[in-house]
Amino acid sequence: MSLNHRDGGAGERGGEPATFWEHLDVLRGEIIRMLLAAVLMAVVCFCLKEVLFEVVLAPSRADFFIYRILGTEPFDIHLINTGLTEQMMVHLKVAMVAGILVASPYLLYLLFRFVSPALYENERRYSVRLTLAAYLMFLVGVVVNYLLIFPLTVRFLGTYQVSTEVENMLTVSSYVDTLLAMSLMMGVVFEIPVVSWMMAKFGLLRSEWMKRYRRHAIVVVLIVAAIITPSTDVFTLLIVSLPIWLLYEGSILIVRTVE
Repeated sequence: MSLNHRDGGAGERGGEPATFWEHLDVLRGEIIRMLLAAVLMAVVCFCLKEVLFEVVLAPSRADFFIYRILGTEPFDIHLINTGLTEQMMVHLKVAMVAGILVASPYLLYLLFRFVSPALYENERRYSVRLTLAAYLMFLVGVVVNYLLIFPLTVRFLGTYQVSTEVENMLTVSSYVDTLLAMSLMMGVVFEIPVVSWMMAKFGLLRSEWMKRYRRHAIVVVLIVAAIITPSTDVFTLLIVSLPIWLLYEGSILIVRTVE
């Protein structure tokens, strides 16, 4: 399979085959563009500190909209800083992640522009669909975590006390690290329909199997929800389990469609 990269990654079949070093040179150019785009967006996010942390810290406030919808009792969470450089490092980390997230459509475009010349037309079409589906589902997972799962986790863990003599004072670093880790986790969990579609395409998964083991899947979903949100509140556990369960049921429909 030969391909010819021209104009920074665009190429067609049937052209004169490019050498390994030419491909490597094109890849280097694309990586540089991706890094520049991510850094540029990170710098923009870094400069918009007030807006950025208004969004990041919103779930720690008792007036966050999900608390009002669920009618939770008022609570108070204090975020503190314990290191000389901690706040600056948190600012840099959040700005970089936000920059990558904002620049991600362009990053995916550059990556696909480099890979697409090596694909046939039908392969290119499936690749576009698969990439867009995976990207959108990951974003949906991040949004669901920010709007629902992370706030419930913050409220429970931030107000949990083994004794009234022990006061909670959360560091801003632990708050941000938990937010980023849970966002990544939920983004991966929301790839279940995409992975199911791929496995069904390769004949590795059938809807009958998923229906047969539905009870087992319910147990797994509850365990995953309990790990993501370690709350003793049954209502909170069910709220977190619902999106994951809907993903499983939707995956059954997707696999059935593929069949």
